[in-house]
Amino acid sequence: MPVTDGHFYEGSSLELQGLTMAYGDIEVLKDVSLTVAPGTTTCIIGPSGSGKSTLLRGVNRLHEPKSGSVRLADDDALALKPDVLRRRIGLVFQHFNLFPDHTALDNVALALRNVKGMSKKEAARVAAARLDEVGLAERADHRPRDLSGGQQQRVAIARALAMDPEVMMFDEATSALDPELVKGVLNLMANLAQRGMTMLVVTHEMGFARKVADQVVFMDEGRVVEAGTPDQIFDHPESPRLRRFLSEVL
Repeated sequence: MPVTDGHFYEGSSLELQGLTMAYGDIEVLKDVSLTVAPGTTTCIIGPSGSGKSTLLRGVNRLHEPKSGSVRLADDDALALKPDVLRRRIGLVFQHFNLFPDHTALDNVALALRNVKGMSKKEAARVAAARLDEVGLAERADHRPRDLSGGQQQRVAIARALAMDPEVMMFDEATSALDPELVKGVLNLMANLAQRGMTMLVVTHEMGFARKVADQVVFMDEGRVVEAGTPDQIFDHPESPRLRRFLSEVL
């Protein structure tokens, strides 16, 4: 299980204004605005195809926005070099994207050496600390094929944490996992939230959103339909579309 090593994070704020994204002529994100305060967790919920994952890809510049703005702390995120931005905003996908021929330790240390320019010894030290943080110290020398899906996902989270990001984004981080492995990863994410990491989480785990989120955002057809506290969204939904969605998933 996740190990709390006393490491507290200083997360940054994230602010989207009028973010619009398109694939060719098709707008998949339409005028989305939301604010994530430092050290808080925002969960994004909604049906498949509502633009949730596209939103994260736009924030991280994996797909360039058509218009609008993204501010990370006091910086214009769209003016930063993409590789600089991705050091400051970590993104964990539903598929782990680990190097199969590298150990867990090497998977975490590789970016520290290549991106941050750390020595091999220092990168290994930081990687070991991050693996310990996600409860995998004893699996450091295992390759991905020798790890469960949940353990592989925790390696991916450790790899993102090793870059010391100001914001962590999770794109359905548990949807590729077997049901019995989901809880461990969700507990790890909740643990990060408690320690001050700013998080933007696309999830279909409604219990997690209710318990951990400071803010829940409901999206449909590329727009933010409703946003509020978990209590507002789950217990007092205002829009018929949100009420219909909740009646299908809860």
